Amino acid sequence: MVQKFQPTNLHRNTDLLLEQLDLWSINPWRRYSLFLIVLLTGFLLGSSIGMINGVLALMDPVGAFFTVVLLEAMVRVRRHWPKKAGAKIVIDLVDMSRIGLLYGLLLEGFKLL
Repeated sequence: MVQKFQPTNLHRNTDLLLEQLDLWSINPWRRYSLFLIVLLTGFLLGSSIGMINGVLALMDPVGAFFTVVLLEAMVRVRRHWPKKAGAKIVIDLVDMSRIGLLYGLLLEGFKLL
């Protein structure tokens, strides 16, 4: 049996914020620019993780473990996110950040070849 959560003030404010973000991003230029910002931020984070692990050369397995855990958590969050109308933008933002993170890591890996 699925237990419903109590509608707290934080829950209502989060829903309101997601609805406002969805209304703000109705304009395609705003939506695409937001996606590009999140994609490039994910790319920056992915290349930074690769560079830091390459420079330190001490924590490679641990860094790889945490990166895989982060990517898997993003996949699971996307899969189990509620399918409401305002949640589509959040799912797309999680996808863009995951793509940027993976692309940054792959590019750092190809630099080492």
